[in-house]
Amino acid sequence: MNKYDGLYIFAGLAKDANLDTLVGQVQGEVTRLHGAILKTEVLGRRTFSRPMHKQENGTYVRIRFELAPEHVQALIARYHLMEEVFRVQILAVDERREAVLIEQAAKFRAREAARQAAADEAAAAAGQASMAAREA
Repeated sequence: MNKYDGLYIFAGLAKDANLDTLVGQVQGEVTRLHGAILKTEVLGRRTFSRPMHKQENGTYVRIRFELAPEHVQALIARYHLMEEVFRVQILAVDERREAVLIEQAAKFRAREAARQAAADEAAAAAGQASMAAREA
């Protein structure tokens, strides 16, 4: 099974309770095809740059899931039949790229922590020097 990121746009939703049921339906389609949901993230409501099909805005949801590659086209076809799903885009996750991004983020956090520790140490040394100057 391969990992996929699905970006779903639900247009014209009035309440968040309705969004939960729609996300549940979308996830149900994945599990119906023997897939597994890994992560769900609601990205929020955003205004479209121009109205599409008389819709001004939509709620964006990103779902990461595992699914056999031969079922992806069937999944997209099922989503096109669902009136609630305004747009859907499914992308394959590149595992190597994900690993590189995680590694780069860890290196960045380590550099930032070292930089912050050096700044704290310099501030402490400057504070001690000013205390010694006052005493003299």
